[in-house]
Amino acid sequence: MDLRQLSTINALSDAVTVCEYQGVKIIRIIHPMVEAGISLHGGHLLWFKPEGEKEVIWLSENAEFDLKKAVRGGIPVCWPWFGKAAAPSHGFARTSEWSLSQHRENENGVIVSLTLEDNQETRDIWPHKFHNQITFEMNAELKVSLTSTNTDTQPWSYGGALHTYFNIANINNISITGMGREYLDSTQAGKECQGSDVLTFNAETDRVYTHPQSMILIEDQSNQRTITVANDGDNAAVIWNPWQQLSISMGDMANNSFETMVCVESTIHTPTIELQPGQAHTLSTRIAIQH
Repeated sequence: MDLRQLSTINALSDAVTVCEYQGVKIIRIIHPMVEAGISLHGGHLLWFKPEGEKEVIWLSENAEFDLKKAVRGGIPVCWPWFGKAAAPSHGFARTSEWSLSQHRENENGVIVSLTLEDNQETRDIWPHKFHNQITFEMNAELKVSLTSTNTDTQPWSYGGALHTYFNIANINNISITGMGREYLDSTQAGKECQGSDVLTFNAETDRVYTHPQSMILIEDQSNQRTITVANDGDNAAVIWNPWQQLSISMGDMANNSFETMVCVESTIHTPTIELQPGQAHTLSTRIAIQH
C-alpha cells in the first residue's frame, strides 16, 4: 500500500492518528520508537517497523482493501475457528469492523486496544455472545494479545490464530527452529508427520506443529537478523508459505512474493478452548528482532 495515500480523519494524540485508505479506517502510529498501522477492518495489524529496523511484518504489494474480505499480509485475526472448520474460512473476526477502545503512549512506546462484540450478523454465523479485545503493545518489540470473554449464559468453545506474516529477505535462505518435530501436514490432508528440529523451505509448506516451544526463531540470514516469536495461550504453531504455484493463483499476491514472506502463527487448534460464562482466555504473540 502507498502510505502517501492515507488521508487523515482525526489526530488522537502526537503519535496516534485515525486515517483512511480506500475506504478502510486505519490507526496510524508514528512514534520515535516505532511506526505501525492497524486496520479497524479485521482488528488487523498491517505494518510494524521499529526505529532503525527493516519492516518486520509482510504486507502484500497486491493487497486488496475490501471491506468484505481480509487483507493479505499483516496479522489477520482468525476467530472463532481456524481454517475451514466452519464457514467463513478462518471465522468472521478478520472481516468484522472493530472499535478503537483505548490508546496510550509515553516515551517508551504506544498501546492501542480494539474491541469486537457479538451482533446480529455474528450471531447468524455463530450463535454465541462474546467480547473480544485485541491489544497491540508497540516499541522495539511488538506484543499482540487477543482476550476472548464469554458474555453468554452458556459455555462455548473456540479456536483461532494470530496469523502473522513475517517479512524476510529470501525464503530460500531462512531457517526456523523451536516449532517442535510433530506436525499435521495440510498439503497431505492433515497427515501426522515427524520432522527435524530445523525447518527450511523448498516447496509449498502448510503445517500445524502440535508441540511447539514457547519461543520460535526465524533465522533471516540475508537480512542479518533473527526474528523471535514468543507465543502464549496457544496449543499449536502454524507455519505457512504458499510457494509459487499457489501464489500465482491468488489475485492479492504477486507471483514471486512468496519469496519474501513466511507465516508463523500463534494458534488454538485442537483441542479448542472452552469458556464458561464470564470466563476469559488470552492468545498472544510477542515479536522481537535480534542481531
